[in-house]
Amino acid sequence: MADKNHEMWNALGMDLETHDQLCAVLPTAFGDVFLTQDNIPAGMDYFYTVAGDIHGLRPAELIEAQKAGKKVFGTFCVFVPDEIVIAADGIVTGLCGGSQFWVPEGETVLPINTCPLIKASLGARIGKTCPFFRIADIYVGETTCDGKKKAYEILGEDVPMHIMQLPHSKRPKDMENWKDEIEEFAARVEEVTGKKITIEKLNEAIKVINGKRKALSRLYDCRKEKCVPISGRDVLLIMQIAFFDDPQRLSQVVNELCDELEERIRNNVSVVNEDAPRIMLTGTPLAVPNWKLHNIIESSGAIVVCEENCTGTRYFTHSVREDNKTLDEAYAALTDRYMTNINCACFTPNPGRVEDIIRLAKEYHVDGVIDLNLKFCSLYDTEGYFVERELKKAGIPVLGLETDYTDNDAEQLRTRIGAFLEMIREK
Repeated sequence: MADKNHEMWNALGMDLETHDQLCAVLPTAFGDVFLTQDNIPAGMDYFYTVAGDIHGLRPAELIEAQKAGKKVFGTFCVFVPDEIVIAADGIVTGLCGGSQFWVPEGETVLPINTCPLIKASLGARIGKTCPFFRIADIYVGETTCDGKKKAYEILGEDVPMHIMQLPHSKRPKDMENWKDEIEEFAARVEEVTGKKITIEKLNEAIKVINGKRKALSRLYDCRKEKCVPISGRDVLLIMQIAFFDDPQRLSQVVNELCDELEERIRNNVSVVNEDAPRIMLTGTPLAVPNWKLHNIIESSGAIVVCEENCTGTRYFTHSVREDNKTLDEAYAALTDRYMTNINCACFTPNPGRVEDIIRLAKEYHVDGVIDLNLKFCSLYDTEGYFVERELKKAGIPVLGLETDYTDNDAEQLRTRIGAFLEMIREK
């Protein structure tokens, strides 16, 4: 398998020597975070297999699909409507980078005070050390922050780009503008794929993605129970893989896992003691392989039961209407789901996100919230003022943290999280 992967990576024009350095450390990092857990659900085998060959299994499938004439669209954000691509017989793959390994290469073209997620994403492409970045026929960006907007200009010199201009308010005219962006995106997708989007194909694509959302929602519902049948680390890995995997296969394996988890709940089989503090994480997204915070929290005796972020509830909350009669009606339904119901910190004002956090804290019976901010992400850092103020008003313990992808602050984070958990236990 390793030889076959090397042949594939070489054909993609990757820097094999540097990429081998990443491949050498990932198995140890993965093992330390995931394989040290007790009572792992059997249904995690699929996700562990995918993660164990994350630069091999899915990239090989994408290349075979390209040989059959399909086009691959690389995306960075939950605002891009996957349904449009699928309706034109295209394939969507996530592109965000979550490793410090890619950051130095990104810093060769970006300011050091850019958030690590953006630096890692550019570094993965420029350094030729991520197959997903090599495979995609076109990248789809969105204007969620200034750092991304300018980074896309640099990427656009190397790879075809389509940028969706996201309004930063949710007024009626902003909704109309976003609908126009979706329609323009559909036209670009048709151009790239050579396939026409029909209302029948779009409704069917909506059903496919809604199926994935329902499966992931079912997974999260299992975490609301007093008996917690799966760790936060494992759910985070599932969510990260959901951005890359075939959506129908992902739905199937998640539903099979949920069958097992629901049986565990009935039999009171938990992965933690009943008195383990229940933590919700909010803030910036956690792209693969960023597992640091979950690992520290759960190895400190707590359990993460919910993530209010783009690699959490925002990814699957709310379905899209499936019985649209016209393309215009379908684009309006997509606009509603992708604009109204995603409360990203890029919006102003953004009271919906604080309301979501308070609501989710109650639904998941959390004992405390950790508000995580990646360094130099001014959007989430500034909005943390409102998040932490309102949580305190609601009587919900909250801890604000800032970090990056390095392990330099791991012990400091462990100390602060440990003190926070101790405060929760003493309440």
